[in-house]
Amino acid sequence: MNTKNLIKPTIVAALCTSLSINATQPQVDPDNPSGYILSKTDIHATEKEKTINPMYDIWSKALRTQSNTIVNAISPNSNTNPENVKRAERVFGQHEWNFLTEMAAPEYTYTRFLKAIGKFPAFCGDYTDNRDADAICQKSIVTAFAHFAQETGGHISPDNTSDNPAQLEEWQQALVHVREMGWSEGEKGYTTGCGQDDWQNRRWPCAPNQGYFGRGAKQLSYHFNYGAFSEVMFDGDATVLLNDPAQVADSWLNLASAVWFFLTPQAPKPAMLHVIDRTWQPSATELAAGIGYGFGTTINIINGGIECGAQNRDKGQPVNRISYWVGLSDHYQIIKQADEENTCWQQTPFGSLNLSNAEDVLYTNWEGDWQYYADRPGGFSFECKLVGYQTAYSALVAGDYEKCVTNFYESHVNWPTVRIVEQIIDPVEPPTNDSEWTANKVYLANTLVSYLEQQYKAKWWTQGDTPSEGGPWLLIPSTPPTEPVPPTEPPTVPPTEPVPPTEPPTVPPTEPVPPTEPPTEPPTGIALWDIGTVYHGGEQATYNDIVYTAKWWTKGSQPDTSNEWKK
Repeated sequence: MNTKNLIKPTIVAALCTSLSINATQPQVDPDNPSGYILSKTDIHATEKEKTINPMYDIWSKALRTQSNTIVNAISPNSNTNPENVKRAERVFGQHEWNFLTEMAAPEYTYTRFLKAIGKFPAFCGDYTDNRDADAICQKSIVTAFAHFAQETGGHISPDNTSDNPAQLEEWQQALVHVREMGWSEGEKGYTTGCGQDDWQNRRWPCAPNQGYFGRGAKQLSYHFNYGAFSEVMFDGDATVLLNDPAQVADSWLNLASAVWFFLTPQAPKPAMLHVIDRTWQPSATELAAGIGYGFGTTINIINGGIECGAQNRDKGQPVNRISYWVGLSDHYQIIKQADEENTCWQQTPFGSLNLSNAEDVLYTNWEGDWQYYADRPGGFSFECKLVGYQTAYSALVAGDYEKCVTNFYESHVNWPTVRIVEQIIDPVEPPTNDSEWTANKVYLANTLVSYLEQQYKAKWWTQGDTPSEGGPWLLIPSTPPTEPVPPTEPPTVPPTEPVPPTEPPTVPPTEPVPPTEPPTEPPTGIALWDIGTVYHGGEQATYNDIVYTAKWWTKGSQPDTSNEWKK
């Protein structure tokens, strides 16, 4: 059994480098001059960019769970059962359960089996692309039982009538053991690593006097697996099962742990469900290593390092496991497609693949990105990248990218102190004038410096970057701005001779006629104002029969409404 290896602290594949397109813009933390702040919006945009492949969304949806309130109400043939549970009952009813569990431990029941399925709506779930959901559900259950028969089965020959009086086939002998053989509650087994000062213990701390030996249908083992499973089952609370691991043996969690394992990708390994329903598409790297569709790949996912490869072709474990699958699939008439293989002896174990240059393989764990960025404080990236080994942060768990960037579990040694804020508000301050540039001095955004008789402005935080056009510096042009031309007094214009009034005509004395106003003659020699003409200080123009004098350079400003003109 190999659930012990679901999470390993050791590297199992090469790094998968991911460069950010979005510009991460750390700012000095106003509450901590030695730390930095990042906006939540930028953090989420960067995370979305790094997980843009649709498989990330498919994996996350496969791990979504029902509330335990709904799960605890599930019972056989109940009208209120979730739809995926009703499908499981339809293709694998109580009779089928009894047929495969005559030797099973009493802790495993059909009701608990349905609850385990009900916790994860993706197991026996619907498809929107016309795939046969009933057939996939049946094949998933039969695949699970083939592995149960190997992991926790009786392994008693039908010829051994003393121990197997019903002469059950070995593939009918699943779920005999609920605890790892040789262990019982109260023993402190499998506590390797407990109490160490590392990220695993900060995220999944061992409880005193507890043992984390194998329990349940997939024999869940070690504290980091109990903690991770507990987070899924209890809304992110790792301590529930770390403090009480016996629940994985004595409740419906003994089967839920197996369904969880069935749905969880262990990058670069896919989830077993997505091998069976063919949502997963093998990469060129995996195909070259003989890894494709079929039951054999599910062996590679569970225990490839021990059971796959040509050297393990005749080993008892894979031989038994394959025979159980063949017996079950024949009995339930599971259709085997032409490109599916039952065996994995022709496959390279996932853990042995050389993925250093495999850009077509997806990973599911976040690690601090140590690539150097010259335009960021200290050269730190302030980002995380996807890697092919287990870390404290999962790309399939909401909020884990933010925890990775802030180094929540202190897994990145010497990582800068980072705080996430809802929004970064740039201070409204004029650029800071500074003297000659100095190599060892820190310059913040908008700081002005002099270098080689030129002036530069910092675009962002910088230290040690020699000022030049480009990079963190912006060259300030040395040409001074044009000084405005001062207004000049208008030239003296001789007064216009008044026009003598005309004598009023003789009219009858009854209706006197008032005298008329003398006519206004337009000034001569001064052109009409033109909207497209440039006027310099002192130049004149006529507008609405009035002479205006420009105070300074002007163009397009109407003389009667602009202060650039005077009468």
